[in-house]
Amino acid sequence: MSILAVGSVAFDTIATPAGRVENMLGGSATYFSIAASYFTDVRVVAVVGEDFTAEHESVLKKRGVDTRGIQRQKGKTFRWGGQYLDNLNEAKTEFTELNVFQNFQPHIPEEYMDSLFLFLGNIHPTLQAAVRLEMDRVRLTGGDTMNFWIQGSLKELTETLRLVNVLLINDGEAKMLASEKSLPRAARKVLAMGPQALVIKHGEYGATIFFREGAFGIGSHPFRAPALPIEEVIDPTGAGDSFAGGFMGYIASQGQLNREVLKRALFYGGVMGSFAVERFGTERLQTLTRQEIDGRFQVFRELTHLE
Repeated sequence: MSILAVGSVAFDTIATPAGRVENMLGGSATYFSIAASYFTDVRVVAVVGEDFTAEHESVLKKRGVDTRGIQRQKGKTFRWGGQYLDNLNEAKTEFTELNVFQNFQPHIPEEYMDSLFLFLGNIHPTLQAAVRLEMDRVRLTGGDTMNFWIQGSLKELTETLRLVNVLLINDGEAKMLASEKSLPRAARKVLAMGPQALVIKHGEYGATIFFREGAFGIGSHPFRAPALPIEEVIDPTGAGDSFAGGFMGYIASQGQLNREVLKRALFYGGVMGSFAVERFGTERLQTLTRQEIDGRFQVFRELTHLE
């Protein structure tokens, strides 16, 4: 079943202890789409400038991603630069150039309107809400946000959360959104805002999914999936979006929506995030095989005795 991903396509300049690369293809929609493409059909809506070439687009097309929803405008593509020299878990931003992304207004092609799954990447919550309201056939909507929107557009974000089935954020964002220091209490407050499930990403420590009472089945007990130990992290950029792609992609590939599917999807999210950090940018994601993905998932199963 098709997933529609709405988010950013960007060019990133990244410095890590492993080296420095400039103007590599990135953005939330890019990482998500490539990761999800190993599980299901993916369509993407984003905006790019005149510097986005056919060669860049081929990275997505080679994975079968439908790129008809990428809007082209005069000017430069969104650019971001950051470094992870002091802490691989947190980027220090060097520059942000929104360029054509500053005035991004998502336009959903008619051919995408039958998408049954939707992922709202890290864009203004008002834009997220507008896309969701336009897509009335969607069975499951996943969403992302960040501290910038939590601090600056909380009212709009709160309204958008009523339209999202599964919210994927990290520990700090969950606590900030709920104004709580306790993660379990923060999760309960976020779920009360609208989502049926909350996925909290813990970086190198895995992820936890919290369920609203009665959503996707009976009970409300959270479920924790560990992270696989990675010998060397080359570039953490895009790990969270790759996690989301694996998570949503696996769900879309299944014939049903229940807690067991969402719990298993946590592991596939972790698998895709673990591959993403092994090279700069999307390089490792581009060269994966389904055999490698399933092999790493099997390691997860053995670690956690997952049925």
